[in-house]
Amino acid sequence: MRFTVSSTALSNKLVALSRVINSKNALPILGDFVFDISGQTLLLTASDSENTMQTSVELAESDGDGRFAMGNHDLLEAVKGFSEQPITFDVDLQQNLAKISYQNGLFSLPIENADEYPVAQQVSDSANTIVISNQLLNDNINRSLFATAQDELRPVMNGIYFDLTPDCLAVVASDGHKLVRNKVFTIKSDTPAAFILPKKPATLLKNLLGKDGGDVTIRFDERNAEINYGDGTIQCRLIEGRYPNYNSVIPQSNPNELRVDRNGLLAALRRVQPFANDSSNLIRFHVEGSTLQLDAEDYDFSKTATERMTCEYNGQPMSIGFKGSSFIEILSNFACSEVIIQLADPSRAGLVLPSEQPENQDVLMLMMPMLIND
Repeated sequence: MRFTVSSTALSNKLVALSRVINSKNALPILGDFVFDISGQTLLLTASDSENTMQTSVELAESDGDGRFAMGNHDLLEAVKGFSEQPITFDVDLQQNLAKISYQNGLFSLPIENADEYPVAQQVSDSANTIVISNQLLNDNINRSLFATAQDELRPVMNGIYFDLTPDCLAVVASDGHKLVRNKVFTIKSDTPAAFILPKKPATLLKNLLGKDGGDVTIRFDERNAEINYGDGTIQCRLIEGRYPNYNSVIPQSNPNELRVDRNGLLAALRRVQPFANDSSNLIRFHVEGSTLQLDAEDYDFSKTATERMTCEYNGQPMSIGFKGSSFIEILSNFACSEVIIQLADPSRAGLVLPSEQPENQDVLMLMMPMLIND
């Protein structure tokens, strides 16, 4: 079997697929790429047993159909160094060997029988379907991923929750201290459905989406999801379990409203945060009139910092504590010039919203306060 493919096209596809493969695998063949040639199309597959990713490449030439598996590391290192040129694979399925020739040389690598490669679990015929634009899904994953947890006791918190309701699609992530909720009003369903997307496939999508237009189709049942984007597919096992009632923790009335320049506050927090206690990372926000004051202190090492900035504030004078690193993450995941911070009292959650919501969306982030020792 012989086929020819563009070096750049092959390299780009293999680099994307390689992110699925674990450094250590229970089955050695999971360290391979699967090559499936049919006509003038090469279908490439990589998997870690829970997540399977497939993408296709058009071939310049092909003299027959066939399947084989090849180790990812050596092939990836070899093709990454090529300039744009045709690469020809001569595959001997009897001797389990592939010879790869290019303009200035050739190398050979062993191959394996692709029939030994595990088959991805398919979603059921009764699966639910969500169709969402490439850019919209990318924006929502980017905004939410940082808020997912690393919690062995509550694995449902370790992914992004997609909640399809008659009103909207809500994309939610929380680690118990901070929460992100994105509502997309253009996507809704009379039949409510939901799934929890694990962090790894979400990260894979984050790196793949947003580079072209078009729609992404997500089909999911209780255990698995199939995500079709552009020229590729990700099949993944979902996190099973009941996601907490996220709406119950979002305060409905925080009367004290603070409006402040996002980049200015972000820069100030980054300057003040190094002076906070390493274990708590506590930053005190004191707001009164048109002034927001940030204070950090670590008396164990005799370190303190204070910075003031102007703001618009309607409410009672207040001092409230937040974890500095988490607040920096929240501000970094907005794209607006100004943010609105809604507060009730120092013991209740604060809400952070963009000054202007994205079209047909409602974005909200929540931060639990920290105790201030006066």
